[in-house]
Amino acid sequence: MAVDESHTETDTETDTETGSKVRVVVADDHEIWRNGLKRDLGSNFHVVGEAADATEAIKIIQQTKPDLVLTDLQMPDGGGVAVAKAVASEFTVIMLTVSEAESDLLEAVAAGANGYLLKSIGVDELRQALWKAANGEPVFSASLAALVLTEFRRIHKKAPDGSGLSDREREVLQLVARGHSYGEIGEELYISPKTVENHVRNILKKLRLNRKNELIRYALDHGIE
Repeated sequence: MAVDESHTETDTETDTETGSKVRVVVADDHEIWRNGLKRDLGSNFHVVGEAADATEAIKIIQQTKPDLVLTDLQMPDGGGVAVAKAVASEFTVIMLTVSEAESDLLEAVAAGANGYLLKSIGVDELRQALWKAANGEPVFSASLAALVLTEFRRIHKKAPDGSGLSDREREVLQLVARGHSYGEIGEELYISPKTVENHVRNILKKLRLNRKNELIRYALDHGIE
């Protein structure tokens, strides 16, 4: 475990070089992978803590209160699923894994993960995905986004949501559930990203949800394609 003690929530001074960066906790039981990942994240991200198992990760997350948690699925003490179950209600958790198994993907989403990315992802694509995730958007590797929607529709009966969403809000919710960014949704619906953001805010209010990552689970549970 390695915690960056100089950039915790107890700091009394703002570091001008890291203050505006996305603060990340990285959890993976392979130190070489963690070191490589830290280099790949680039200048917009600042790793404030590392962990080699779920227990360490949960402790570090609670200490540092990061903007983003990037965790491997398979680690000691329950792995990324245990991390997500413990902290996803407060922090954005993204799985970074080699597993393309449907069961692993669905378990991670059910545990509260806001994204599921494969370790084969390119560096630029990873940075873009994590930047979106830090801004509250769900992110999935392209090959898995359709899978999660298909599988949840199969195992959950479609039920009327009774939410009172407008047609436009349902369109926005569908696209959010598919992992599209606000910009991509705006292009598809011919509206501005700011308008998309306003729709998301209204959807959250109507559905009585608190976090954007809860929208994807709601959409999946109610068969909203």
